[in-house]
Amino acid sequence: MPKIAWRDLERGSITPYALVFITVLLLFVGLVVDVGNKLRAGWEAVGIAEEAARAGAGQIDRAAAYRGDELVVDRAAAVRAAQAYLSSSGHQGEVAVSGPASVRVTVTVTKPTWLLHLVGLPEVSMTANADGCSSFVVSC
Repeated sequence: MPKIAWRDLERGSITPYALVFITVLLLFVGLVVDVGNKLRAGWEAVGIAEEAARAGAGQIDRAAAYRGDELVVDRAAAVRAAQAYLSSSGHQGEVAVSGPASVRVTVTVTKPTWLLHLVGLPEVSMTANADGCSSFVVSC
């Protein structure tokens, strides 16, 4: 029987630890990337909703303003302006005139996942609401 050296018994013993460490590291990086995508979707949804609402709220009913009536939002023009902003940003959402001088926009932004895709969750999404108030009106 050949004599086995001590170092021969230890050969390859680090491999299971390395595999476990690399697997855990990849899972951690994947979750960080996917959580980052979720946060980025939220920030993007808020920004798009606020800008679309602001675009809609800037559409004043000029006829009422020229008559000397209270300044109010032109409802049809406000919805068109907010929808135009949404479509130019590449997103869809809901637009509603929520008051005499304000517009409410709801947007959902979706981002793909990297790791969660492997477990059946191909995308993450966030929804944001924003109210735009006309800067021409003292109170909304």
